[in-house]
Amino acid sequence: MHRYLPMTEEDKREMLDAIGVRSVGELFSDIPEKVRFKGDYRIKKAKSETALLKELSELAGKNANLKEYASFLGAGVYDHYIPTVVDHVISRSEFYTAYTPYQPEISQGELQAIFEFQTMICELTGMDVANSSMYDGGTSMAEAAMLAAGQTKRKKVLVSKAVHPEYRAVLHTYAKGKGITVEEIPLADGCTDLEAAKKQIDGGTAAVIVQYPNFFGSLERLKEIGELAHAEKALFVVSANLLALGVLAPPGDFGADITTGDCQVFGIPTAFGGPHCGYFATTSKLMRKMPGRLVGETVDENGKRGYVLTLQAREQHIRRNKATSNICSNQALNALAASVAMSALGKKGVKEMALANMAKAQYAKKKLAEKGFEIPFSSPFFNEFPVKLPKSVQEVNEHLLQKKIIGGYDVGKDYPEFAGCMLIAVTELRSKEEIDQLAEEMGVVCDGE
Repeated sequence: MHRYLPMTEEDKREMLDAIGVRSVGELFSDIPEKVRFKGDYRIKKAKSETALLKELSELAGKNANLKEYASFLGAGVYDHYIPTVVDHVISRSEFYTAYTPYQPEISQGELQAIFEFQTMICELTGMDVANSSMYDGGTSMAEAAMLAAGQTKRKKVLVSKAVHPEYRAVLHTYAKGKGITVEEIPLADGCTDLEAAKKQIDGGTAAVIVQYPNFFGSLERLKEIGELAHAEKALFVVSANLLALGVLAPPGDFGADITTGDCQVFGIPTAFGGPHCGYFATTSKLMRKMPGRLVGETVDENGKRGYVLTLQAREQHIRRNKATSNICSNQALNALAASVAMSALGKKGVKEMALANMAKAQYAKKKLAEKGFEIPFSSPFFNEFPVKLPKSVQEVNEHLLQKKIIGGYDVGKDYPEFAGCMLIAVTELRSKEEIDQLAEEMGVVCDGE
């Protein structure tokens, strides 16, 4: 059985006859002769399926994969434990092919799965209501900023420079089209500078956005930042790591108006950076302004519990200019993966997993400090921290790769003031031996041995 439907010469002839042309070349007759490509494409000749699969397998084998390499690379995408049951559930055809459950009478399984996802997001974040998912953490955070601007009727958004650089780039893109000004709050010891924030937050501020833990892995002082925002009637937006919330106090406890983030930490593989699944949670007050889709619980005419899409003030249902958001999709399959992972782990498992991240990251920091590496920040952190290197991050990473270790992220790419700093992530999957080897090999290459 073919994995695809090949097109035979007979198929090609029938199609050409149907549209009334003699050859494929005639289809391009409107393109002037002088601009047409005359040569041969610089591509390999076609191979048999068997030979092609062999070549592609050999190419794939050159990748540094997480089954054979120990990864200390984070910066938004992490190597976490994924329960085996996740792949089993999301591969079932009733979930795998489902997209938008518009017809509740035939979509109760998908709708209930999304409802459970929303419930677990609320439990972790301490918020009142969550939607059925967003594209990723960056777009989710940007949507929160746009909601804040619309709700407050203000045109300035403040975002901490400690927020992920890619998230801030997405925010700037969103804001440009809406005519919203984005200002960045500077850093102090790897966290948001509270003194600078006090000066920047004013009556024209729609939202104050921070990340928790932030890009450097440091823990922000949410209580103080939230109070500064609310003092000027601005909304307080927190982009939070869901796994970290298994052990840290949730943003809802600090008065966050909107909590967003990425679900990649639960059940979603690194997959070279995507696709991901964003979440968006808020207070009951802002529920009707929330972007994306929302699944609600109800009863049918017989009083039996059921689930439906609700509060759909979306641009595909009403006039675009009156929509709460122009996002008209979600990441249902990845949201399901996150739901299955969280369910399999349970409350106790999520907490244990989060604590293991913190403990192993602290051990790694200790081992690297013993090797003489400088840790630039003294602020508390979750499972990531930067290390100052005497050599370039690229050189160190190239050495580590030869030892089957995927090193950390080059912070200097986004923060020139921290050139030579490597951001190291330590998850629950890293063993003591792997951490010891990381410290040993980094010591070797940086000592020039």
